[in-house]
Amino acid sequence: MITYIPDGTQEQAAISRTTHLAISAHQDDIEFMAYAPIAECFGNQDKWFGAIVVTDGAGSPRSGLYADYTDEQMKEVRVIEQKKAAMVGEYGFLAMLSHPSKEVKDAGNAKIVEELADLIRKAKPKYLYTHNLADKHETHVATALKVIAALRLLRPEERPEKVYGCEVWRDLDWVNDDEKVYLDCGPHPNLMRCLSAVFDSQIVGGKRYDLAAEGRRLANATFSASHACDTYTALNYAMDLTPLMDKTIDIADYIASYIDRFKAQVKETIGRFLE
Repeated sequence: MITYIPDGTQEQAAISRTTHLAISAHQDDIEFMAYAPIAECFGNQDKWFGAIVVTDGAGSPRSGLYADYTDEQMKEVRVIEQKKAAMVGEYGFLAMLSHPSKEVKDAGNAKIVEELADLIRKAKPKYLYTHNLADKHETHVATALKVIAALRLLRPEERPEKVYGCEVWRDLDWVNDDEKVYLDCGPHPNLMRCLSAVFDSQIVGGKRYDLAAEGRRLANATFSASHACDTYTALNYAMDLTPLMDKTIDIADYIASYIDRFKAQVKETIGRFLE
C-alpha cells in the first residue's frame, strides 16, 4: 500500500480526521465521481477528504507520449498523477492499495476486503462515496462490492452515517428523481478542472475524461428539473447504498429494485396519456 499525506500530518492522525471518504477502483475515478465532497472539504479545517484507490492502473489505454510505456511504467505514472490530485485538492490522506484488477474481481479475495475494513475503521468517516452498483465497468462494480463487504465487517459504531454509489461509467439520470442523491459540484470550478487535468496519461492516452466528466455535470445541472430554473451549476448523481451495510439485504435485489421502480414510473406516465 502507498500512503500519501499532502500536508505532512502523521499518518494515523491524518486518517482519523477524515469526515468524507471516497473509495474508487482506479486513479482519477475519485476526482470524477466524488468532486462534491472534495469541494466541500477544500480549505475547511473542520472537514477532511480522504481517498482510497484500489487498483494499480496497469491496464490504462495509452498513446502519444505514453504509447510505449510498459505496465510497470504506467503504474508509476498513475501513482504520481494521483498524488498530484491529492495535493491540488488538499486531501487529508491518500491510500493506494495497488491491486491488479483481476484480484479485485476475484469474489473470494478477502485480503482487499480486510484492507478496506481496516482503513475505514481508522478513518471512521461520516460519509463514504464509492461506485454505484449499476455501473457498466466490471472493476467498478467489483470494487463497490468489496467496499460493502468491508462495511459489513464493521461494528455499527464504526460505520459511516451514509454510503453513496456515484456515477462514472454509467450515469444515474435514469434513477427516479425522488431517489437521486444530488451532489453539488458547483464550488471552485477552477479546482474541478485542475483535478481532472492532472491525469495527463489518460487524456493524452486517448480518453477525454476531463471534458466528459464536466459535460455530464453541466448536463445534470440543467436537465435535473424540467419545470424550474437551474438550481445547480454542476451536478453529479448518486444512489443511497447505506442500507446495504446490513448483511441481511440482498445486494442484487436492492439495485434491481431501483430499475423496477424506474420501469414502473415510465409505464405509469405513458399510461396516463393513452386512451
